[in-house]
Amino acid sequence: MKKKIPVVPTVLLSAAALLLAGSTVGSTRAALTYFSENYSASVNISQIGVSIEENGETVSSRDYAGNDQWSETSTSLFTNLLDTEKGETLALGKKYDDSITIKNSGSIDTFVRAVVTKSWQDREGNKDTSLDPDFIRLNFLTENGWQIDESASTPERTVLYYTNLLAPGESTPELLGQDALSIDSAVGSKVTQTETQTDEGTVITTEYAYDGYSFHVEVEADAVQTHNAADAIKSAWGVDVNVSEDGNSISLR
Repeated sequence: MKKKIPVVPTVLLSAAALLLAGSTVGSTRAALTYFSENYSASVNISQIGVSIEENGETVSSRDYAGNDQWSETSTSLFTNLLDTEKGETLALGKKYDDSITIKNSGSIDTFVRAVVTKSWQDREGNKDTSLDPDFIRLNFLTENGWQIDESASTPERTVLYYTNLLAPGESTPELLGQDALSIDSAVGSKVTQTETQTDEGTVITTEYAYDGYSFHVEVEADAVQTHNAADAIKSAWGVDVNVSEDGNSISLR
């Protein structure tokens, strides 16, 4: 079974001040995906659950509630990134701390994956692929059990696997932590200047490429049962993994 919930963290870019306007960070939800596809017969689906946590608090979850019903929660990410009451704005080049972890909120052991995508959107909320997602800097932590799948990742999308078994009630180490998010200061230098001749002389107009745009980050968490892990992961995620002899960890092939 697979479910996705859109995630929309947005902060408007004010090119005139070379700052990201942060009076409102916007609506942000975590995305959760559950898999028990070809192997549903080997596990009771009511035992599967997964949550996304920010700074120790659950921001999105989906757990079986009985009678084919699911208990779901979804709140905003990055809401405490800025002190909006004091009018703080997101400064270009400044690194902000934020803790993102994945929790096994079910009752069986699982392996989990995270897919994080980033992009720019215009004032109408339309994605603009001409603007560089690399200017949205995310500091992924990969020396604590998380591993980036380089073959599946792009400048816009990063796919990460937590390589250790996640027991019920346990949370992964931080996927994002210290210096989690920043907007490259090079955004402020992406300008176009045009000259117009008038009766009074030359008028130079400067246009910032990212003026009025917002950044969009989506976090998606997947959970797969550990029973027949290699086959279940191949079925759910389409990747081949090696499973340790004790079944407690995986590695990408």
